[in-house]
Amino acid sequence: MSGDSIGKLFKVTNWGESHGPMLGAVIEGCPAGMELSVGDIQPALDRRRPGQSKIVTQRKESDTVQIVSGVVEGKTTGTAISLIMVNEDQKSKDYSNIAELYRPSHGDFTYQQKYGIRDVAGGGRSSARVTAASVAAGAVAEKVLFQRHKIEIIAWVESVQDITCKLDPERVTREQVEANIVRCPDPDIAEAMISRIEEVRKQGNTLGGVVACCIKFVPVGLGEPVYDKLEASLAHAMLSINASKGFEFGSGFSGTLMKGSEHNDQFIQQDGVIKTTSNYSGGVQAGISNGMSINFRVAFKPVATLLQKQQTVNKQGETVEYQVRGRHDPCVLPRAVPIVEAMAALVLCDHSLRQYGNKL
Repeated sequence: MSGDSIGKLFKVTNWGESHGPMLGAVIEGCPAGMELSVGDIQPALDRRRPGQSKIVTQRKESDTVQIVSGVVEGKTTGTAISLIMVNEDQKSKDYSNIAELYRPSHGDFTYQQKYGIRDVAGGGRSSARVTAASVAAGAVAEKVLFQRHKIEIIAWVESVQDITCKLDPERVTREQVEANIVRCPDPDIAEAMISRIEEVRKQGNTLGGVVACCIKFVPVGLGEPVYDKLEASLAHAMLSINASKGFEFGSGFSGTLMKGSEHNDQFIQQDGVIKTTSNYSGGVQAGISNGMSINFRVAFKPVATLLQKQQTVNKQGETVEYQVRGRHDPCVLPRAVPIVEAMAALVLCDHSLRQYGNKL
């Protein structure tokens, strides 16, 4: 299987399965000499882990990370960093009743057809469980970015179904996002989101929505022409996240309703720094960061696993009815927030190394 790695100079390879013994990531290209400990990584994993609130899956995984290579006496050596997390709460038997059928909107059919074999338990590599490894690697990338450029990456739940919060991205703080279990920085809207998710969860159903992200203090010059434009790299990373179905950068689709005279970001000099008066470009022009904040949004579909009876076909093509067992998210949005931040950090760290080299 190819497609398990992302990045060119800061390269991350993700490995492991949903109900396997462990999962992890190998990071190549991290600059040498950076202080790094479990304490730098674990908080991000704690924000992503299952079982953290009543509106997410109740699978109990501590996602305790171990650094098994690439760090000596608390500092990175410049060699490959290996991170592992042991799966503690596997329940493969929960999937025994679906071994011979294809669940709607899952990877069961496509994996079976492509490889001739599939991991039934939790979907194996197609499970969102594997994003834990990406979040662990993203925490390392985020530390590199902060030490090099003071970059801050903040994502939040902007909408759940038709419940939406509209805030100035520049003013959203991590503290506001973490103040409630749905990770929406508007407390009143958050309560409405939580109520909607609980209502749908009791019905055995699921919901989708949108995660927004703002990246501050990005230096000018990140990104490459044509195929490695910064927004193209971000789109690739975001659409690799399980359940993501759309990526909107800067003004996105709303920009189609504007005239060019309204949409153009005019340059000014302010305190000796060249800036733009608006930011419809989302902080990137011609594929290269222009020094303004990077803004984007990621759409997530309703979780495909429902706790309701559904109809599908089995391997023989026969129509069958089934109902899943086990523990599943009624809405992926709250746990998607740290995943979006992590994938953004991986992309920016890779482009930072391309532009500025691998020295801290």
